[in-house]
Amino acid sequence: MTLSIETIDFHGIEALRLNGPRGSSATISRLGGQVLSWVTPDGRERLYLSERAVFDGSVAIRGGIPVCFPQFAGLGKLPKHGFLRTRMWSVVARRSGEDYALVTLGIADDEETRKLWPHAFKAEITLMLEVDRIDLEFSVENTGNAPFDFTGALHSYLRVVQVEDVALEGLRGHDYRDATAGDRIVRETGTELIVEGEVDRVYHDVRRPQLLKAGNLSLGIQSQGFPDVVVWNPWVDKCAALADMPADGWRHMLCIEAACARQPVVLPPGEEWYGRQTLVAV
Repeated sequence: MTLSIETIDFHGIEALRLNGPRGSSATISRLGGQVLSWVTPDGRERLYLSERAVFDGSVAIRGGIPVCFPQFAGLGKLPKHGFLRTRMWSVVARRSGEDYALVTLGIADDEETRKLWPHAFKAEITLMLEVDRIDLEFSVENTGNAPFDFTGALHSYLRVVQVEDVALEGLRGHDYRDATAGDRIVRETGTELIVEGEVDRVYHDVRRPQLLKAGNLSLGIQSQGFPDVVVWNPWVDKCAALADMPADGWRHMLCIEAACARQPVVLPPGEEWYGRQTLVAV
């Protein structure tokens, strides 16, 4: 039986729901090109979406998997995490087979983006859903006649029952920039990362997959094309300062992001760049 893809209303915005094998599903919004939900066959939601998220485009949707481009965080003069998170994307492709469903959304530069960032580009996000995994691929094409550079990320908010009870493997031996310690560069010496307070780290040149050990919600995480892994949890005080997060939201999420943060990607005219993150229920 071929799987289905349907257009739905999600908190007043247009989204596409991919109905996958054995009751799995994933939802991607045209606003921001953002994955908002991923449900595995056990009926468990694997992404964190804030119950206070705003869906009117005035700010980015808090949760899911936002697309950060052409700037990661505050590493430049653009708005934090760039400008794609609050813009409408177009549906480029949708297809499904017996064991997968796939949607591609696209966006290109226009008069508004060129006021902020004077470059011609085309970007696409492709979401593929299989029985126990999602693959998210982000591509950028330089459609202008001069090179440009960018930083960016797939800013994945992963849902956990209690963040204090999870452990993240796969980062030992890597250097990271610690934003909670004045951007000091630190070498990771532990075999597991345990969250016991605010975490805001960019791990550099990560080539191994990670394992989020979280009981029956454990996930395997792998990226291609993105050299950095960002790990973020705002903890109590910073979460309380976020208007679009509930006071206890920090406890139920951990961001593990595929990123190009330390070294910008330089893209010559006519060239295309790809990056991917894969999440697998284990």
